[in-house]
Amino acid sequence: MNQDQAKSLGQLLRRRRQELGLSQRKLAALADMRDSSIARLEHGRFSAPRPAKLSLLAKALKLSRADIFVHAGYFVPEELPSFATYLKAKYPELSAKTQSQLVRYFQVLTGISPDMVTVNAEPERDGKLDSGIG
Repeated sequence: MNQDQAKSLGQLLRRRRQELGLSQRKLAALADMRDSSIARLEHGRFSAPRPAKLSLLAKALKLSRADIFVHAGYFVPEELPSFATYLKAKYPELSAKTQSQLVRYFQVLTGISPDMVTVNAEPERDGKLDSGIG
């Protein structure tokens, strides 16, 4: 995992922990880790977290393993990341504003929450997404 990935992972973990109202100590207990490890992860100072620990964090934070693994530079073959995470990983040259607009547009097209949008989600109708144009 490079430094950018470590910081991205740390930001994701911190943001989600705070959304859930968890302290670092509480998250550490839920994920069977030391709170110092949580702090190091959140500050991007962990160069190679073990996939098993990342899986425990995903469960504790109610996040997709694929999202966490993509941020860490790992691949999960049986699961794909959310659309927002996919865009960030696949097209890092896109600005954050453009990525956000694409996620919002995809949400409008599908009616699915951005957190739940995955790149392998099946369309509900006839197998095609309507662009809303014309």
